[in-house]
Amino acid sequence: MDNLSTKTFNNDFVSTFDGDQTGNLQPRQTPGVLYSKAIPTPVHRPQLLAWSDELAEEMGIAQPDQQDINILGGNLVTPTMYPYAACYAGHQFGNWAGQLGDGRAISLGEWPAANGKTYELQLKGAGPTPYSRRGDGRAVLRSSIREYLMSEAMYHLGIPTTRALGLVATGDQVMRDMFYDGRAAYEQGAIVMRVAPSFLRFGNFEMLAARQEIAQLKKLTDWTIDRFYPHLSGENKIINWFKEVVERTATMIIGWLRVGFVHGVMNTDNMSILGLTIDYGPYSFLDDYDPNFTPNTTDLPGRRYAFGRQHTIAYWNLSCLASAIAPLFENTDELVNALEDFKDIYQAKYFAIMADKIGLDELKEEDKKLADDMEKSLSLIKPDMTIFYQLLIDLPLIENKEELANWFNPSFYRAPDKESLEFLFVTIQAYQERMKDNQITAEAAKTKMRANNPRFILRNYLLHQAIQEMEKGQNGLFLKLQEAMKAPYSNIHDEFFALRPDWANDQPGSSTLSCSS
Repeated sequence: MDNLSTKTFNNDFVSTFDGDQTGNLQPRQTPGVLYSKAIPTPVHRPQLLAWSDELAEEMGIAQPDQQDINILGGNLVTPTMYPYAACYAGHQFGNWAGQLGDGRAISLGEWPAANGKTYELQLKGAGPTPYSRRGDGRAVLRSSIREYLMSEAMYHLGIPTTRALGLVATGDQVMRDMFYDGRAAYEQGAIVMRVAPSFLRFGNFEMLAARQEIAQLKKLTDWTIDRFYPHLSGENKIINWFKEVVERTATMIIGWLRVGFVHGVMNTDNMSILGLTIDYGPYSFLDDYDPNFTPNTTDLPGRRYAFGRQHTIAYWNLSCLASAIAPLFENTDELVNALEDFKDIYQAKYFAIMADKIGLDELKEEDKKLADDMEKSLSLIKPDMTIFYQLLIDLPLIENKEELANWFNPSFYRAPDKESLEFLFVTIQAYQERMKDNQITAEAAKTKMRANNPRFILRNYLLHQAIQEMEKGQNGLFLKLQEAMKAPYSNIHDEFFALRPDWANDQPGSSTLSCSS
């Protein structure tokens, strides 16, 4: 096991591409470069709050000593590190935003692990960079706890994601206006060290295309394929790479839908080129099932990034990536076809995961109506998604609507109206009739359902409570959640298996969040 402070880091990205080496942190446009050197700004008193033992073991990283904590807080840069902020662009809420870049994230370098993998280590909240624009480059404890816990929770749910290695308090105060409504206040500062094979985004490619830096675009594309898609080669490798990005993106979105996750801000600069969930901000799990739910107040009233629209936004974002790499093709017909394949890929994955969620041996063509009706039933009744599917696992034979209402009552936030209950009853009858023809045993069906329907999710109100405690120096709930998220498909943490409490319905930081979250 190696310490952060003694390990020899790789710096393949900065040694391969042109960058601004001046170290000037003044916000500015940086044409012609893919990154800018950015030394973290020291903080007053870094204090370790959380450490991911599982990820550290995978990477071969020892428990942090004081030198390592100084690295986590941005107070120490070792000789083999080359801190930088990446330059990228993006479409935000459907509009072209031009140059964006890492405004509060600084990559330290690449960690070569004994398992043969390489991990990019990045500090989020370590101070200003040339891409901070009007920001201070800092992060608050509130948002840092949310990123640390949720990225690890998503990993344990089996969703492709970036991860979090460590969380430190900085000992400094940071001014934030949570809802951009003129009520700015000081909050405790914090920094997350997050980890991924790469933090490259769709926006990295969009930036080069917008500036017509086509040679750099080709170089970045080839480097990305050679490094992260090494199984692709030959004259068709770029189109085959794009097809795989389409596939991975669809897989990620299906994972979100399976567990009821809403990202909240699916801008193209928040889309990983590796198909990872990235940039945890105003996210939420669904409590009551609502396809139109968005936790992000910045996304109102249009609800562009609502739960039920995430697959359409993924397609739209992939179209932006396709447009960015189009200059690399003499004929874009195959690129367009690969983009259009997303719809069929998504549909196939959607129905496959619905079969898993409701315990079918397979989802036949005639079962698609059943899957759609199940989703429609949830949309009408708006039960707690997590609790509803848990109750479905052990569903007894239902013979009348009263039995149905009693069985699913623990998942209801409000009593269903007569028409909605009737629709659910008809759907459940069709479902139980279909289960009679299942080609797997009832126990095998339950096993499949338990493996695909989480029993524990990191609900926003729980995060809100943990944050409030942490701001007072208490970490009891934080530690409980950190353990519970490691076993989301078991019942060993059923103290959290409950409906969202009434007090959380309109609680800022719980029901309502913003891009500042």
